[in-house]
Amino acid sequence: MNRSSDGFYPAAEESSTLSGVSWGAIFAGAAAAAALSLILVLLGFGLGFSAVSPWANEGVSAKGLGISTIIWLAATQIVASGLGGYIAGRLRVKWAYMHGDEVYFRDTAHGFLAWCVATLVTATLVVGSVSSIVSGGVEAGANVVGGATSAATQAAGAAAGNTSSDQYGYFVDSLFRDDRPAAISDDAARGTVTRIFVRSLSNDGQLAAEDRTYLAQLVAQRTNLTQADAERRVDEVYARTQKAVADAKLAAQQAADTAAKVAAWTSLWMFIALLIGAFFASFAATFGGRRRDAVVYLESDAYVTTVPVR
Repeated sequence: MNRSSDGFYPAAEESSTLSGVSWGAIFAGAAAAAALSLILVLLGFGLGFSAVSPWANEGVSAKGLGISTIIWLAATQIVASGLGGYIAGRLRVKWAYMHGDEVYFRDTAHGFLAWCVATLVTATLVVGSVSSIVSGGVEAGANVVGGATSAATQAAGAAAGNTSSDQYGYFVDSLFRDDRPAAISDDAARGTVTRIFVRSLSNDGQLAAEDRTYLAQLVAQRTNLTQADAERRVDEVYARTQKAVADAKLAAQQAADTAAKVAAWTSLWMFIALLIGAFFASFAATFGGRRRDAVVYLESDAYVTTVPVR
């Protein structure tokens, strides 16, 4: 074989001047990996929805659904990334006159780059919507915690058919208070009581002495109870109201904490699944590259054939 003027073989000189990245093979492997990932994710959604039941004590549990989802994501990464890496390694350009370690490194890099491109494409299409759902759940839980008291009291006011949303209604009502309150309609009385409860619960949670006395007068006027009995009833009802609001706040805090933990564990397991996908893409690319290099080109006078070495 003839050498060039600088002493290198033509094939070696050509391989030293060309890029070591076969972008065509990388994009081909990435396209295959992204498409297969989409198919498998859609299949997982279908299986998940079919396993969930709106009826109590039926269908898969939330814990079982979460575990199966993690396993399915990991399996999806293994299969899709492995296929993409194998295609990238099998279709890349054959490097002649090159040390085996360099070929091994380039095959690994081709599989990793194919995984990177596929992951970026998938993230652009999917991760945006997923992150919005997760962040929306956490934000909703936080909003429920902050507004648990006002929501509970406003709901009570709405049930009574009053305008408790007026933040100055409590002070307006205090202008017309009397030691012996005049007879008013049930709706007006409910509205007044609700506004007093809203004001007390939204501040320090303690019912002021003048408010307690005034509420007892309203109760005594409508129930024929003595002032002392009416005050005891006011204390009992207000204590139950405080307990209901506290329970609502605790439930909201627990829901927010659960949502935050779910978001954290989901992100962690997605990180692990992606690492698994990167590993299998790189490993499959080395296997595909070796299969590519094992092909022997046989020439004849009429045509050229390729025969893989077994």
